[in-house]
Amino acid sequence: MKLLSVNLGRPRAVPYTDQAEGVTGIDKRPVEGPVRVAAPGPKGVGGSGLAGDAVCELRHHGGDDQAVYAFAREDLDDWERELGRPLSNGFFGENLTTGGLDVSGALIGERWRIGAAVVLEVTSGRIPCRTFQGHMAERGWVRRFTRKAVTGAYLRVIEPGEIRAGDAVEIVRRPDHGVTAATQFRAVTTERELLPSLLAAGDALHGETLARVHKYLADQAR
Repeated sequence: MKLLSVNLGRPRAVPYTDQAEGVTGIDKRPVEGPVRVAAPGPKGVGGSGLAGDAVCELRHHGGDDQAVYAFAREDLDDWERELGRPLSNGFFGENLTTGGLDVSGALIGERWRIGAAVVLEVTSGRIPCRTFQGHMAERGWVRRFTRKAVTGAYLRVIEPGEIRAGDAVEIVRRPDHGVTAATQFRAVTTERELLPSLLAAGDALHGETLARVHKYLADQAR
């Protein structure tokens, strides 16, 4: 298991984002050299966990529970075959493009050591948005991505440090529940009946997901 590339975004003006300034950092590109990784702060204030990576819409992106986004090269390859077009590392907006790692099948609370120092913890899958739809320029993209439920994973920073392409990725903690990033995604999108089962992941859950679970349970109790 290894880190194939570290990808950073720069603000770019586009016609398809909800951001008031009309800019997005979704089109991330691989960079050379080490990149500093650290917890960015709470959502709405903190952006990306990677130094030099632009997060232009702080209402929905960035923050400690979404500090880093990872996607597997194997899943990009699968989409390449389905879409009939090349997809470069970083094109899905991922900060980390990995090889040999089941990212969407990673468990909530699973921890990865990348390189010598950095430790990240899986918090949730990625919810597709209008900006992702516009960036892909594929008809019905949000629906297709949601149906496939191969989401990649958001991660929080447990131990900061520097990473670079080629670093080894080691799973240093794997919880004994069965709640994966893909399960969390399905629960908050198409299969809301799965929401109570997410509680097995405990405090490792993305804070917004935990709030959704409690709201669902309260609604069911009425």
